[in-house]
Amino acid sequence: MSDDKSVSIVNLGKLSKPADTLIKKVSSAVGGVFEPWQIKRVAKANAEADLIKARSEIEITDLHRRAMHRFVEEEASRQENMERITEKALPQLSEGSDPSTMDDDWVTNFFDKSRIVSDEEMQDLWSSVLAGEANVPGTYSKRTVNFLGDLDKKDAELFQALCSFGWIIGNFTPLVFSPQDNVYNDRGLNFNTLTHLDSIGLIQFNSLSGFRRTGLPKTFTVWYCQQPIALTMEKESENQLPIGNILLTKVGEELATVCKAPGVDGFVDYVKEKWKQYLPDANKTEQDGAADADKPRG
Repeated sequence: MSDDKSVSIVNLGKLSKPADTLIKKVSSAVGGVFEPWQIKRVAKANAEADLIKARSEIEITDLHRRAMHRFVEEEASRQENMERITEKALPQLSEGSDPSTMDDDWVTNFFDKSRIVSDEEMQDLWSSVLAGEANVPGTYSKRTVNFLGDLDKKDAELFQALCSFGWIIGNFTPLVFSPQDNVYNDRGLNFNTLTHLDSIGLIQFNSLSGFRRTGLPKTFTVWYCQQPIALTMEKESENQLPIGNILLTKVGEELATVCKAPGVDGFVDYVKEKWKQYLPDANKTEQDGAADADKPRG
């Protein structure tokens, strides 16, 4: 056995059926991903064969040797990255998932893009995408995977900060009403950074008129960090609710599902102020005021 020190998840002990299936699926798609010693063995064997061939043609120089050594070390590093990402994905698999149904081309493309990722936090992001796709194949498009491959860590952190303002209004919707407000600026979000997120394709940013959710019923509930807020609209149907200056793109929607962003203290009260006319208490106050106005005066 090689003295390779990278951690192989085949040594993690007894695995659940979905985890075992994912390992087999990934190994099949990318070729023995969980045998780090094998890639070195094959690479070294190929390098030795090349050396023998080269000796019969040209004199082997230090440059040739360094190039072959670099190739072996780079492949070993990429192997370790792929293993760590998959290892991090295993605990996120749902009990009833069937990773065997994942598309082979998707898996191959995923590891082609993620194998150079060595940053721990970015590996966490990649592992969540892998687990999400294994749980529900088709959740993440190749386009999103390719986008993630080009995403800088700083941009990922900025997008995560944006997701900390996300509400559930039918679907996940970050609310940015006034980019100049401190609640956003304190977390690195402002006109310039939102424009940047727009330019790279994660959001649509409209600083003028903003966006609205349409077709809403008379009453419904929205959520922020599992805290429900009941809203009451003016009409019985086809109501509109202002949702601020941004919308997530399709890529943004898919990546938002893997952003583990904590809530922001005081943001519920901030949003309530923006939506105060839709809060039940506000409507009750308006109705009481109208009733008082209709009362006969002595």
